[in-house]
Amino acid sequence: MKEQELYTILKKVQEPKGYFFNKEQDRVDDLLKALLVNKERYGYMSCPCRLASGDRKLDQDIICPCLYRAQDVEEFGSCYCNLYVSKEWNESEGSHPYVPERRPQTRLPY
Repeated sequence: MKEQELYTILKKVQEPKGYFFNKEQDRVDDLLKALLVNKERYGYMSCPCRLASGDRKLDQDIICPCLYRAQDVEEFGSCYCNLYVSKEWNESEGSHPYVPERRPQTRLPY
């Protein structure tokens, strides 16, 4: 699968739920490429902005879209990676707030 195919599929599924791709297309392309690399590497699309363990059960919370996305987008307008954002986030100008890591330390693979 190529990034453009993944983009089309995810856009169709996620936009009706209120999750939009970041308007910065280069950022989106890089993240989609990384998701596909992780799928090839681990067999699942783990979050490209977090360190995966390679154990699907341990990484269940960071399989994209991650468990933390809804809360991040609700609170900050964007997920941790800035892949998924709210419509308002995309329409706003200037800088956006930093999205802190929500994944508990006990879930980290190191």
